[in-house]
Amino acid sequence: MKESVLIKGNQHGLTLILNPDIDFETLKEELKKKIIDGKSFFGKAKVSLMLKGRELIEEEQNALVQLITDYSDLSIICLMDEHFEQANEELKNDSEDADNEAFFYRGTLRSGQVLNMDKSIIIIGDVNPGAKVISKGNIIVLGALKGNVHAGCEGNIQAFVVALSMEPLQIIISDVIARSPDKAEKQTLNEPKIAFVEGHSIYIEPLNHNRLNEIAMPN
Repeated sequence: MKESVLIKGNQHGLTLILNPDIDFETLKEELKKKIIDGKSFFGKAKVSLMLKGRELIEEEQNALVQLITDYSDLSIICLMDEHFEQANEELKNDSEDADNEAFFYRGTLRSGQVLNMDKSIIIIGDVNPGAKVISKGNIIVLGALKGNVHAGCEGNIQAFVVALSMEPLQIIISDVIARSPDKAEKQTLNEPKIAFVEGHSIYIEPLNHNRLNEIAMPN
């Protein structure tokens, strides 16, 4: 008989493999039991959570996250499903250099949270004021960027930052620092923009196909 829930570790946290053939309340009860039984094993840590095997609506995803945090000492910092894992694997297969891989983060980064990776980062959500994102590669925010970002943190001057709403407190690319936009600039921020280095300055411009083609992908 197929188990209701399997819990496995991955390089960033936990993967839940969910039986698609049982009702959701039964699945929750089985997960609750496994989380309680394994509380001492899981310990206290900040982890990502990947969901596989079953399509879930947002309310169901939130219910599983809440259950885990209620009955363990784990803190879920981001939530991903198997579609993001597949996209990440495609990036790995297409890349000849491991530094070109991308890490997908799904969720909002709140004040005090720091996401630091040695690869490019794609955030499906917002970066709030007080949050910080650091990457050796590019940083792409499919949401509002209102916190601090540092792309190309080990000297990659070709790195760039993209956001659907660009309103950062600070952008650093390599060792070049840009200030926060002033109030006049903030009034026109509701469009995708890209930040990149040219000369010794960071420029923030509307994102379009021509501009993206001009930005060299980092090696």
